[in-house]
Amino acid sequence: MSAESHPTLPPVRLHSDAELARDALGAPLFARAVRLARWAGPATRVGVGGELAADQLPGAAAHLGLDAGDEGAAGYASQAWRVAVDTGLVDVTEPEEGTAAEAGGEAGEEPYGTAAPGEDLALVTGGAPADVLGLWRAALEAVLADAAVPDLDGLVDALDAGGEIDFDRLDWDPGREADLLDEVLAHLYLLSVAGGRTADRQIPLPVLAASVVVPDGMGEPTDAVLEQVSDAMMRLDDQFRQLEPIGLVEFRPVDEQLMAQPDEDGGRGEREGDDEDDEDVSRYGMVRLTPLGLYGIRARMLEAGVDAPAVGELAGKGADALLDAVSSYPEHAAQAEIEQWMADREPSAAVAELLAAARGDDEGGPLRRLRCQQALALAGPEAEGAVRAVLDEAELGGLARVWLAEHGVTGVPAPAPEMVFWLTVDTIAAQLAADGETEELPLLMATLTAHHTGFFDQVWRVRHPSTVQVLEAMGRLHPDRKTAKEARKAAFKARSRRP
Repeated sequence: MSAESHPTLPPVRLHSDAELARDALGAPLFARAVRLARWAGPATRVGVGGELAADQLPGAAAHLGLDAGDEGAAGYASQAWRVAVDTGLVDVTEPEEGTAAEAGGEAGEEPYGTAAPGEDLALVTGGAPADVLGLWRAALEAVLADAAVPDLDGLVDALDAGGEIDFDRLDWDPGREADLLDEVLAHLYLLSVAGGRTADRQIPLPVLAASVVVPDGMGEPTDAVLEQVSDAMMRLDDQFRQLEPIGLVEFRPVDEQLMAQPDEDGGRGEREGDDEDDEDVSRYGMVRLTPLGLYGIRARMLEAGVDAPAVGELAGKGADALLDAVSSYPEHAAQAEIEQWMADREPSAAVAELLAAARGDDEGGPLRRLRCQQALALAGPEAEGAVRAVLDEAELGGLARVWLAEHGVTGVPAPAPEMVFWLTVDTIAAQLAADGETEELPLLMATLTAHHTGFFDQVWRVRHPSTVQVLEAMGRLHPDRKTAKEARKAAFKARSRRP
């Protein structure tokens, strides 16, 4: 998972450790691994590598309540056992030569080892939620390693005469395949947290495949690239089927009928009366990270050095750290983080700390003050004293008056004209920094300038670090052409007065 690919990601709202631990214990594959760990005992036989002996698999499957007639029952039991071993839920003693004979077995029998519940099994019921999540993450790594391996048929075809895998013939590089799966999961995480709709964010499989296959900047994909996307989709279809039982994702597989061979007329097979569904993107597969999946992928990203913030991380830090961080957050995420920061603080003291952190004539100052104003909206009348204390400050006096007016406070002195102009520049600079040149910005500009006669005769003199930038933006975006021309002239004057 590359830190260079996504140096900073939008913050994610995670469930509590207790909720995530319950989800982990309820994940089908992890739950089976726990049950087999409790089942392991003196009679359990394992082969080299710790895998269950073949004649033990039916008993393991039966213990899991799997249907003996199900062709996949033995496979499910084998996979759950591997997870139990890889996570330390089971301790195995691998066989040595002669073990079978020494144990009374027939000559020529394969040697076998023993297994017993591991020390970590006690953490499932006696550990903290973080302990359970640690076991689940170890299980996740085991499943991810399996998911990066090609299908069994491909492996068999690639075996050479000596029983070794011919990787050139298989066209599979273990490291490359693992890196690609990591990149897919990173993109899935990014698509999931973008916009803050992680609870119901389903991603179409073609979108996810294209995100890692189509080169950046490519307009219309070529046929060759589209074929690569299709191949990636089918590989992801197989991988997400493997990742769903560990609780990482909820997955709707690709409709098998879409993969049907062309019929005699050259078309694809269709279900009767399903013409409209042919246009339904969900038939090409849909995937969603579960709350547990969001936690797991974020944890892996953090280990890889990626900045993947979570809402609530700043609750114990100072207002300066809060405003610096949320300045780069989308508005919904900033609001959620600010709410948690304010929740456990005395309102008046919190407001005073926020106002102190909002000061500064650096480039980030306007956006800090915008987020400070967002935070002040959560404070009630008890914060009036802290707000009044900054009425005479050039940087904070304007937003203080806005807050006092919104709360119906009387007896507030009118601001000096210079403060009004300064606040106007600061407000537009903050909006530019937060969202860029949006469709709503021209209306804001028109509203802020409409009530000031000779606005541009005065504003260019404002000693604000963003005065030139704001006037240039107004010259481009103001909806009134005459006013826009005045803004451009004012920008020229402001540039000329710079030392």
